[in-house]
Amino acid sequence: MAEPSWEPPAELRDLADLDFDREARRGYPEAVYCESKTPKQVRAIAAALRERGARALFTRADAERAAAVHEALPEAAHDAEARLLWWPAEMPEPSGGLVVVAAAGTSDLPVAREAQRTAEFLGRRTELVVDVGVAGLHRILGRLELLRTAAVVVVVAGMDGALPGVVAGLVSAPVVAVPTSVGYGAAFEGLAPLLTMLNACAPGVAVVNIDNGYGAGHLAAQIAAR
Repeated sequence: MAEPSWEPPAELRDLADLDFDREARRGYPEAVYCESKTPKQVRAIAAALRERGARALFTRADAERAAAVHEALPEAAHDAEARLLWWPAEMPEPSGGLVVVAAAGTSDLPVAREAQRTAEFLGRRTELVVDVGVAGLHRILGRLELLRTAAVVVVVAGMDGALPGVVAGLVSAPVVAVPTSVGYGAAFEGLAPLLTMLNACAPGVAVVNIDNGYGAGHLAAQIAAR
């Protein structure tokens, strides 16, 4: 639990109640969703985390919000493609099983990278497989040897969202499916792949929300921990 003697700074009191006990309670640290926050709010949260020495991820951080994090935590690591920052910058020594993240197309890479970096920050070894969508099935079949070494496979896909079901039919590990908002109008900004993934014929598929790379990486890290 947070130490009774610690008092949040004035600019934080009406903004956030940070969960400093999360890592001790759950084994995984706080994550700060930046997208709906102002740069000033993000900066105040980052400063409070620094004051307490608390590990944290900053998700959905555009360039302006990433700059705000770096004002308070100049040594924080940053993956601009994933829109993700983490502090401290050093990743923990990997443990548990391998997490393989497969991106159906290049346009799915930002969400795939978010999943990969999240799993790494939570202590898992990862491998990223890119551009293996169902438009060319030979591509995913060509990566079967790697996929079958994974403790869990995260599959990121937009458009028709068919790739997770294909992968789940080929591997023994659980599959975490991530629909993305990539696709033409009838994809309905990710709704079409979401429904496809929820209706996957192959068993062993868990589905997270649209574009939720963080949630997928977190779930995968927890599965692979064992």
